[in-house]
Amino acid sequence: MATPAAADVDRVGERPTGWRYVLRRLRKDKGAVFGAVIVALTTLIAVFAPLITKVVGVDPYTYDLDALDGSGLPLGSFGGISAAHPFGVEPQTGRDLFAVVIEGTRTSFSIGMGATVLSMVIAIALGLSAGYFGGWWDVLVSRLTDVTLGFPHLVFMIAISAIIPATAPRVLVMILIIGILGWPSTARVLRSRTLALRGRTFVGASRAMGASQGHVLITQVLPNLVATIIVFTTIAIPGKITAEAALSFLGVGVAPPTPSWGRSIGNAVTWVSTDPWYLLFPGAALFLVTLAFNLFGDGLRDALDPRTGENR
Repeated sequence: MATPAAADVDRVGERPTGWRYVLRRLRKDKGAVFGAVIVALTTLIAVFAPLITKVVGVDPYTYDLDALDGSGLPLGSFGGISAAHPFGVEPQTGRDLFAVVIEGTRTSFSIGMGATVLSMVIAIALGLSAGYFGGWWDVLVSRLTDVTLGFPHLVFMIAISAIIPATAPRVLVMILIIGILGWPSTARVLRSRTLALRGRTFVGASRAMGASQGHVLITQVLPNLVATIIVFTTIAIPGKITAEAALSFLGVGVAPPTPSWGRSIGNAVTWVSTDPWYLLFPGAALFLVTLAFNLFGDGLRDALDPRTGENR
């Protein structure tokens, strides 16, 4: 007959661990599942955008003036929605709005992902090195973090975007501007986590065995921060997408006629009183993707650290 202590040990041994446990907790979170599905669909749309528009038979760069009336508004109801134009057409240009939103997904998603990767690389490099090595380097990185956090980011991004030559590749410019300014908050968290890990026994044991500082940092410290990095990456993506949309909305983002959610929303504001349907689809796309990433990020955080979910 098993003793209570042995039964407890058996129950502990049966508990799922690792990524299997994370996936099991994620599947129980309906919000996270919904977010994951939308994120996956958005990724597929962004990757296969040209193929999707080709299959549907629409093009974001074709001007269909026959779909407009004499004042430049779409013919018919609901922004010109028809079999030929599932989402209607843009006022003044007649461009198919379905094609614009699909290609805009590719543009906005690419900029958001690229800027997130860049900002996370900077944050990981600075946060881990500052927390692990300490000393003057930690002081320098901490002051740089404070200064960067003090920037009025939107104003700074607008100013930089405005002085970039028109011939420069705007998508790459947006990735660099948004990414370079997006690292401080994550770097600060990673620095504090690294400081805590630096004093752990396994780190000291690696150093005592003669491992180099870089080896310890990469093989001992970094793996223990993977969960934090994944969560911060997931939560950072919608912020970067929104930043691109804000810049394009203000006219300093991607150059026309390149489709972008922010540019479509900015153009739609002019017509919202006479043709609000033009605002509906790009606005809904931006809202849905932002919500999905946040729901998925929150669920992933709770799955990786059950204590956060239990404290809610």
